[in-house]
Amino acid sequence: MKLAQDARIYVAGHRGLVGSAIWRELERQGFKNLIGHTRKELDLLDTAAVKKFYASEKPEYVIDAAAKVGGILANDTQPAEFLFQNLQIQTNLIHGAWQAGVKKLLFLGSSCIYPKLAPQPLKEEYLLTGPLEPTNEWYAVAKIAGIKLCAAYRRQYGCHFISAMPTNMYGPNDNYDLKSSHVLPALIRKFHEAKISRATSVTCWGTGHPLREFLYSDDLARACVFLLENYDEENFINVGYGNDISIRELAETVQRVVGFEGKIVWDTTKPDGTPRKLMDSSRLFALGWRPKIDLDVGIKLAYADFLKRP
Repeated sequence: MKLAQDARIYVAGHRGLVGSAIWRELERQGFKNLIGHTRKELDLLDTAAVKKFYASEKPEYVIDAAAKVGGILANDTQPAEFLFQNLQIQTNLIHGAWQAGVKKLLFLGSSCIYPKLAPQPLKEEYLLTGPLEPTNEWYAVAKIAGIKLCAAYRRQYGCHFISAMPTNMYGPNDNYDLKSSHVLPALIRKFHEAKISRATSVTCWGTGHPLREFLYSDDLARACVFLLENYDEENFINVGYGNDISIRELAETVQRVVGFEGKIVWDTTKPDGTPRKLMDSSRLFALGWRPKIDLDVGIKLAYADFLKRP
């Protein structure tokens, strides 16, 4: 199903890492009627405001890239906020889309939905087969609820609501706050500040042994548009890069890109999180989509974006 160029497409969270990339990709592909509201303009936690938005803006398609996100520290210290806010945002958007007769909705989850010790790479059918990683279970539970909500509205009302599970994301408009950011943007900031201050070392959390997969945000954006046009099933679908890297190798790559010449110290008193998290994206790849931006190039682009920030 090819989307019409004049289709009214609402991107929830269009200022964030993922949402802004989706917005750029839609513009690149020539879509003219894009809808985006800042948090001040539309509070997605406010059910009445979301219902009013749907009635006035009448979007035909919705991409839900809005969420409260953060790394291990943020998840661990704000469990109530992570669970409540994400449940509220996605419930308002999904239920509101059904009420408004939206043609198709794409809900974006997270690879943290999978059990901590699930077999690798992570296949879609591994969902709910074991305990979650404790350091991000609050966010994971909310995202699992979002997947199930989309499936429930499909099953009961025939809605064309689909879900995609991206792997770890990075790119322009990322969050570089060391208290709430994910590992890659945190490393970029740490190494940059160490270089500027001429520090002799940078301390990183954990052992450096865990393996993680990373996807550049512009690649995910291409996948989202591709899925809107080519995917319409109840089961969610993974969106990954296809291979992973150790946190130690990642830190060394960021160190090289940033140009920090000191040493890396590993604080093994801090948690590692899940030992490995690699998505099995074979279902998506079989449909004909592939990522284009490798990690080395992506980190250089992300660092260039970081340097533009105040």
